[in-house]
Amino acid sequence: METGQIFTDLLRLLAGTGVFLMACEIMSKNLEAISSDKLKKLFSKVSGNKLIGVMIGALATVAIQSSGATTVMTIGFVNAGIISLSQAATIIFGGEIGTTITGQIVALGMFNPGSFDINVLFSSLAGIGVFINMFARSEKKKLLGYVLAGLGMLFVGLNMMSTSMRGFAETEGLKLFLMSIDSTIALIIIGAILTAIIQSSSAITSIAITMVVTGLISLNQGIYLTLGANVGTCLTGLLAGMKSESINARRASLIQLIFNIGGVILVVLCDIALKAFGGISFAVIFERMFPGIPHTQLAMFHTIFNIVSVILVLPISDYLVELTKKFIPDDGSELSKQRFYYVDENMIATPSIAVQQVRREIENMAGIAIENFNIAVEMIRTHDLSKKEELNDNEEELNFLNHQLVDFIVKLARKESLSKKDHYYLTSTYRTITDLERIGDYSVNIMEYAQNLTQMEEKFSDEAISEIEGLRDLINRLYLLTMQIYSEGKRNLMRDAYKLEDQIDALTREMADSHIRRLNEGNCSANVGAQYLKLSSDAERIGDHLININDQDYVISH
Repeated sequence: METGQIFTDLLRLLAGTGVFLMACEIMSKNLEAISSDKLKKLFSKVSGNKLIGVMIGALATVAIQSSGATTVMTIGFVNAGIISLSQAATIIFGGEIGTTITGQIVALGMFNPGSFDINVLFSSLAGIGVFINMFARSEKKKLLGYVLAGLGMLFVGLNMMSTSMRGFAETEGLKLFLMSIDSTIALIIIGAILTAIIQSSSAITSIAITMVVTGLISLNQGIYLTLGANVGTCLTGLLAGMKSESINARRASLIQLIFNIGGVILVVLCDIALKAFGGISFAVIFERMFPGIPHTQLAMFHTIFNIVSVILVLPISDYLVELTKKFIPDDGSELSKQRFYYVDENMIATPSIAVQQVRREIENMAGIAIENFNIAVEMIRTHDLSKKEELNDNEEELNFLNHQLVDFIVKLARKESLSKKDHYYLTSTYRTITDLERIGDYSVNIMEYAQNLTQMEEKFSDEAISEIEGLRDLINRLYLLTMQIYSEGKRNLMRDAYKLEDQIDALTREMADSHIRRLNEGNCSANVGAQYLKLSSDAERIGDHLININDQDYVISH
């Protein structure tokens, strides 16, 4: 083959790989956007059942077309303390099964009955998808168009890679060189390095399939390149784990690495044993199982290998978790009060799930804010300041969330795969977070009134305390109703919320009138009265901020 033709085939391979990777990216983003609600429901079903965990991992990976994204998302859940390390392990195992679907799609596209080229049929989906996107009106149909376009582009890229491989196959020197690489370890390392570089085990597996089909490499070589790709894909999880401050997140990334390396070692040992005692190999077995269709042989090996690996490791997954705890022991570094409870930077890789967790983080923030209000009111009632440190710790946590959660949301809002509904919701969160932080500030004010009364050795009258308790009860009722509307999207309950706010406003006005009466009767000092009026004013503003959480035209119920 001429040098010019070799150069042309190299460019064609580069172009095909680029189109393939871009197609995977387009499919991943838009599949995730389409299935966002289903993904949210899927991950809400995580339980102690190992098979359910595997199923969730597999389905999530199929939905977002990336085992790396599933692993990163899972590490984020572990870091936020939403799932246990044992649950994370089963999801990661399931992700290894789900990632083999791309290889099966590629193998299907290379199946050519007679003179009909299925690859051309699938490639045409690129044009069909673009036309759907151009003329569709609904967001979901537009997203579907993008998914079809991505799927079609995947086969366009595959066709370009296959064409380049056929060109290389005509270069006898290159063919002989590739065939001479028969070292199992070398092939695994090459597969791992290539996967680590381009960050896609699916692409390396697909390239390996085309190389096997065109005769550039043997099925045996393709098997070990694919096994290397399995190891190389762990890099994404390892990077996410290392960046995380959570020890369990680091352990989760280590579990994936041990699982994949362990599976590779098992295959190598079994292959050696088969050759030594049976005179066959895995390559021979799959050639006999699927005669004459090398693309299916390699794709099926990858799928069956990952399924069998999960079946073997699942019964001992708890021991694997304990092993990672010995490798990465607790060091007491996760005792900080100021932290996220439900979100993690790694979750940004899967925006639809991250949006759900933002909602949960805000609900938790609201719980901290109302807890501080109740602590402060109890101080007013009893003059017991023993919980002052707890209230201050909560206030620091609210301030932390006010700044750090906003930063997280800003990053999340930039993701292109967000649905319009999720984008509008994120827009509303900035004001919500500010409202909750202000509730915390007013609670600190009420605590300071309790401190002032204690220092002055004065207290409210029994009548004033009774009014304060009534105000507290109304605010707690409004909080519970507000959170029900916020978490369940029950906008029809806003009328009841407004009624409660009106009752709070009416009670604060009555409290002002009662204060003036007690002052005139000599039952209340000017200093005590000043604290009382400030308290009622702050409590009334807390009610306003609770209403604001749902009283926004751009809040989109989920």
